[in-house]
Amino acid sequence: MVARVSTVAFQGIEGVPVEVQVMVAPGKVGMQIVGLPDKAVAESRERVQAALHALGLALPAKRVTVNLAPADLPKEGSHFDLPIALGLMAALGAIPGDALADYVVLGELNLDGTIAPVAGALPAAIGANGLGKGLICPADSGPEAAWAGAGLDILAPRSLIALANHFRGTQVLSRPEPSIRANAANLPDLADIKGQESAKRALEVAAAGNHNLLMVGPPGSGKSMLAARLPSILPPLSAAELLEVSMIHSIAGQLSGGKLSDRRPFRTPHHSATMAAMVGGGLRARPGEASLAHHGVLFLDEFPEFSPQALDALRQPLETGECIIARANHRVSYPASIQLVAAMNPCRCGMAGEPGHSCARGPRCQSDYQGRISGPLMDRIDIRIDVPAVSATDLIRPMPAEASGTVAARVARARDLQADRFIAAGLGGIVTNARCSTALIEKYAEPDAGGLQLLRDAAEKMRFSARGYHRVLKVARTLADLDGKTTVGRIHLAEAISYRIAGERLTAAARREANSE
Repeated sequence: MVARVSTVAFQGIEGVPVEVQVMVAPGKVGMQIVGLPDKAVAESRERVQAALHALGLALPAKRVTVNLAPADLPKEGSHFDLPIALGLMAALGAIPGDALADYVVLGELNLDGTIAPVAGALPAAIGANGLGKGLICPADSGPEAAWAGAGLDILAPRSLIALANHFRGTQVLSRPEPSIRANAANLPDLADIKGQESAKRALEVAAAGNHNLLMVGPPGSGKSMLAARLPSILPPLSAAELLEVSMIHSIAGQLSGGKLSDRRPFRTPHHSATMAAMVGGGLRARPGEASLAHHGVLFLDEFPEFSPQALDALRQPLETGECIIARANHRVSYPASIQLVAAMNPCRCGMAGEPGHSCARGPRCQSDYQGRISGPLMDRIDIRIDVPAVSATDLIRPMPAEASGTVAARVARARDLQADRFIAAGLGGIVTNARCSTALIEKYAEPDAGGLQLLRDAAEKMRFSARGYHRVLKVARTLADLDGKTTVGRIHLAEAISYRIAGERLTAAARREANSE
């Protein structure tokens, strides 16, 4: 007799159906697991045997064969423990064989028979719902699995004995309830920033249109403080975005207690992060920082200090919104629709361009440092601003500053205008100007006569690339949305162009000084 239990193997954020087949037959005593298992799956043999022993169930003196079908699909992770154990119990008659037919099962077993939480419960639940089956998962993973649908039958036992008793009818397991994490009530507020009005304006524009932003300025000018306050003016995740983000975090094992949050991700990797840490990969492919920041912000402080390989690996995700990890034996894709926010000093000593300061190495200090950022990556950054040192006047007698709540309301109105525009055009998958295609932005951001002449002159003089030209249009469209205007005017294009070229001023000045020496 062969007992069959359904489970999943994860490829990206999708759960691929896998059937665990267990057969107990005469032969050499032992337990063999086949079907391309990795080390964690192969070690299930010991955990399953110990858990069954704790349950008071001994394996017979026969040959036990466990096949994970399809056999040519690599199986990774410890979540195969529970389906293997239940398959063995069904093969031995400890639980009814047909009791598992309507469930997808995943969970890791401890040696005492308790069930430990595993990564990927939410994608597994969504996959089970698509197959028309219920889900059996660990108790700590139940709250996240419950988000897959109110009609999904979910069993979330704490131990193997509790599940066995449920199937025998001596105990009833209640369905877990969806759980949401309370958002922090004391997020950093824009009102804390003294001065830097132009930088705050750029931050608002970036938030409204989901534009990539680069801040260049000396140490202590407030670049990191500004970036840390960006989440306080971003709108919460929509229901569809919440599900996408949570699936990625579930695969990565970063849903604390199975609780979801509608707060947009804000990831701040250290500049020592490798390319695999940034875009995903490794021996067992896992989401990187770019995917964990999906529908949120990826903040890179000390921008030039990151390795060139790690930075240039972001070029594809910034353009396509996904990270593709290709290996010899498999290919995995993770969503990575991110807003890149970066901060850097103008040179290695950090004070280039400041009054009364001159670099010991001269203009090359600045040009070499800024040259660590490749041109193609810089071309993908919509807004580049200078963040000068805060003046003593702003520190001693600061002007009243707007709170994040006021700015967030304007950002929300601008985003609603964008979403309504794209829904009316039948493009429900696009919600911000930064994600608009080049053909559509030419239609929706067509400037008036004065703006068109200004754009033509600036494009010729500044030698914008085709990508740069369209990104200027996207920023101008966002500025018009913030003003509630249906037409992109000359004033909107002028501000958008100033954001495009501001970050290039110091570099151009350094090159001119270097050439004159």
